[in-house]
This record gives sequence, C-alpha cells and structure tokens, in this order.
Amino acid sequence: MTGPYETLLVEERPDRVVVALHRPEARNAIDARMITELHDVCDLLERDPRLLLLTGHGGVFAGGADIAELLRRGRDQALRGINSRLFERVRRLPMPTVAAVDGWALGGGAELAYACDIRIAGPDAVFGNPEPALGILAAAGACWRLPELIGESLAKQVLLAGRNLDAPAALAAGLVIDVVPAATLLDAAHALLDRMARSSAVALRLTKLVVDAPGGHPAVDDLAQAVLFEGQDKQERMTRFLARNHPGPGTRERPAPERPAPQLPAPKQPASTRKPSEQERSTP
Repeated sequence: MTGPYETLLVEERPDRVVVALHRPEARNAIDARMITELHDVCDLLERDPRLLLLTGHGGVFAGGADIAELLRRGRDQALRGINSRLFERVRRLPMPTVAAVDGWALGGGAELAYACDIRIAGPDAVFGNPEPALGILAAAGACWRLPELIGESLAKQVLLAGRNLDAPAALAAGLVIDVVPAATLLDAAHALLDRMARSSAVALRLTKLVVDAPGGHPAVDDLAQAVLFEGQDKQERMTRFLARNHPGPGTRERPAPERPAPQLPAPKQPASTRKPSEQERSTP
C-alpha cells in the first residue's frame, strides 16, 4: 500500500513493514517530505513493533540528501538535526531493521543505511560520504557510526579522503552481510528477515536493546535475561528443542548391559633357539 505517502512505497505485512524510497526523478534523494514520511513509518513501528526492510526504488538506494534544500538551510536548521534525529530514531526502532542496498547510497543515503541494524547489498552498491566536497560534514551519524561499523582507519578513508566502498569492499569491511545478484536482492533480504522472524520477538527486542545500550554491562544484560527467563516463550521454545533433540523419560533408551571383557588366549611360548651341544648331537 502507499497510503498518504508521496516519497515512499510502503507495504505492511503481519511481521514486517517494507519501505522503498521513491523519488525516481532525484535518485531517491532524501528531502524534507521524505523525512516527514519516514517519521510516520517510525510512528507505525513504535506503536506496532515489526521488522523493517528498507530499500530504494529503481536500482538506487538514495543518492544523498536534497542538495537544493541543504543550500537553503542555515545554522538553526543544522542545530535541529533534521536528518540525524530521524536516523537515530530508525536506529532505535524496537525490532531489527535491514537495508537492501543496490546502486548509490551516498551522503544522507549512506547514513540512513548505516542506521539500520544489518545491510545486504547488490553488486552495484556503492557507499560514500562526499559531504566535505560540498563544504559540510556527514553530520547525520556517519562521523561516529561508521567507525563503529568498519573501524576508524577505513572510516577516515571514506569521510576524509572521499573513498567510496563498492559492494566487494563493503563486504570485506563487514559493512554488509552479503552481496547477491540484483534480481534476487529483495528475496535475499526477505529470507534474512524470515530467519529473524522465526526467533522470539521479545528476545530479538531485548537483544537489540542490550547490544545498543551505551553502558551498564553486564547489569543490563542480566536484567534483560531475567525478563526472558520468566517468559512463556522461553518455556515453549526450550521444551520443543528438548523434545526434538532428546527422547522423553518414557522413550529413553536403556544403556546396553556391560559385557565382560573378552579373554585373550595365552601367548604361545616361543620355540627354543638354543643350538644343541656336541655331545647331544652325538647321542643316539
């Protein structure tokens, strides 16, 4: 369904929401309208937590932020963190998020992909942050999120030296989980979500919360585990696991009775190799 959206294609499913950035005339550049509509999607997923698949329409993820809008923005707009607040909200959605990226993911488009929990790429995916060439910095999360994702050295190559990461480089850096043919990119992304959907929804939410927690370990881990240990979901899942992998008390095979160790035959005495004496040889 598209609903009231002008810059997004949105499909709601029982366990996930699929969102495609859709500004084909501008390579899906992120403008103010798209920011507002992505906030609406976040509202939806915060009220009714589900998995999120985020992709771009037409073989491009997002060519960046809308440069014409950025040109008109001043100090006050920068301090409002228009893009950064949205991307941080995406990062903190309750359930896991996956970005399926093919084609360009530049500037704000790359930062939106960085904000997702997992990224999967098509063969033509390119990640880059060319903001300094436009007289600004990548202020919507790349300057601190990208070093966490790929390491400081490689992040500085992207942020300072203008290096773009193509699909093989992104895979080698761990930025994406896999590179698949463009024709099967969405299928692969849905398969990844299917795998997560088979897990406990509560366990996924708490795991994501603990991983993203800025501090407090291991206390926050213990508290989250305490909640899960008391849940019915844990009881049912572990019971099913044990039923599949271990026979119940009534069907458990009895151990075979111990057999006595086999008796080995006594070793034969070796024949004497002593040579007979001269007298023995002459005795009839």
